[in-house]
Amino acid sequence: MSEAVSSLQSAEFEGLARVAEAGLQGMITLRGDLGARAVRAAVKAAFGVDVPDVNNVASAGHMGVCWMSPDELLLLCPHGEAEAKVAELGTALAKQHHLAVNVSDARAMFQVKGSGGREVLGKLCPLDFAPGKFEPGQIRRTRMAQVPAAVWMDGVDTFRVVCFRSMARYVFGALKAAADPASGVGVY
Repeated sequence: MSEAVSSLQSAEFEGLARVAEAGLQGMITLRGDLGARAVRAAVKAAFGVDVPDVNNVASAGHMGVCWMSPDELLLLCPHGEAEAKVAELGTALAKQHHLAVNVSDARAMFQVKGSGGREVLGKLCPLDFAPGKFEPGQIRRTRMAQVPAAVWMDGVDTFRVVCFRSMARYVFGALKAAADPASGVGVY
């Protein structure tokens, strides 16, 4: 069996903010009734955090739960644990209508870190990244330079971006261009 590798093998760029491919990340799409007690209990048992409120992310260590839509979560775990987590959810939700799929190898994740992170992302996404409008723990699904993406803050001046793996090189190039020191506009 071949060894798993990330889409851009830890590519990074330093500019207005540090842009880096985050490497291998376990990602599971869970679809179902997010208000159901069984779903909430299964997520808490498997990932150690509660299902977050609308447009929010909850995390603890290497585990995370991202609200994606009224019936969808993106669950984060170490890459090597994703298949076991899907099986664990399947067992816990055997009597509950749901879909749990390991999408780890179909997605790419980037980190944008630094005081210029808001500006970098603001150039690419139709979102208001102003302090007070977008804060740590918040997530949005959006378009990033015409590519579907999810963006969230996991700390002060630290953002995560998830996109389809097939678009990773394009997204990295767009992030690099937006982070070019000569492109600063000082909006945020």
